[in-house]
Amino acid sequence: MNVRKKKTARAATLADVGRAAGVSAMAVSAALNETRTSARISELTRVKILEAAEALGYRPNVAARALVKRRMNTIGVSVVWADDELNNYFVEIFNGIIESSSRHGQNATVFTFHNWAEEMDKVSSSCDGRIDGMILVAPLLTVELAATLPNHTPFVALHANTEYEGIVNIESNEESGAREMVNAMISMGHRRIMHVSGPRGLVGAERRIRGYYAALNDAGIEADPALLVLSKFTAADGCRSMLSWLKSNKGKPLPDAIFCANDAIAIGCMEALASMGVRIPDEVSICGFDDTLAARTTVPQLSTVRQPLRMMGAKAVDVLMRRIDAMRDKGSEDMTSPVVFDTSVVLRGSIVKASGKTRLVP
Repeated sequence: MNVRKKKTARAATLADVGRAAGVSAMAVSAALNETRTSARISELTRVKILEAAEALGYRPNVAARALVKRRMNTIGVSVVWADDELNNYFVEIFNGIIESSSRHGQNATVFTFHNWAEEMDKVSSSCDGRIDGMILVAPLLTVELAATLPNHTPFVALHANTEYEGIVNIESNEESGAREMVNAMISMGHRRIMHVSGPRGLVGAERRIRGYYAALNDAGIEADPALLVLSKFTAADGCRSMLSWLKSNKGKPLPDAIFCANDAIAIGCMEALASMGVRIPDEVSICGFDDTLAARTTVPQLSTVRQPLRMMGAKAVDVLMRRIDAMRDKGSEDMTSPVVFDTSVVLRGSIVKASGKTRLVP
């Protein structure tokens, strides 16, 4: 069968294919989409339709198919991106999301915002039919704001700052991880241990602070309030916070070791210490939290608490797909929340045994 493909800017339609094959558009739809029709389509007619479709470069209307199947085969990923530096935490999470999305035959669309509270309408408007479900990455939402999310879209959260009704949360045992890391530092002879924390009030930051204090208490070490330093979860702010502390404590003893609330903060602290001539790990040991790619590219390589971020991202997709299927089929869900992953201590070159010497802030 010879069908000359017309040179046109317009995409071929079912009607175009039907005219070329000498059948109705309904017959073309039934043949191409393998749907039932009242009229029987012979194998010869089906072949003619397929040949005509190929010759005309026909492409099925994905949106129309989605309306029929009630699935777009696309999931959304919402994240706040408020800083200029690369968010290595999100990169690790997103790797897992993409990997699992591929296994499930899904596309993933990323929606970026500057502030959860001020842009909730944008999150909700993203659920306008273009996605089947949404993953919220580290959402900072009040219970009241979370309640405004649309009911027709299933949600899964990663490291949510509070528990939301109807949203399954994926998280890790952060307090345990912090406690184990500080215990490891103590076992290597460190006693004067600083914690550069994330912002107070954030659940992840508070869990890591609790783990830090618990480890000190386990060892009978009295906590020094001057060794709890606050920072945002960025390298730039970690650097600023560390420089500010060094300036305020000039001539006083340096910490033996520093436990940072994430890898980005640790990298910022390393930069600040290096700028003051403090050698790592010879004079101060340091570690982070997360085990992002950045932790493996510093010199020396950064010791850290590993959260299996890639696995957590993949799990978020798995859970979301189950929720999407349950909502579409109007079935019941049997999912507990939160889904908690274990953490583990990863010791690299940034931590060594304590020398026993007291060094002063230069």
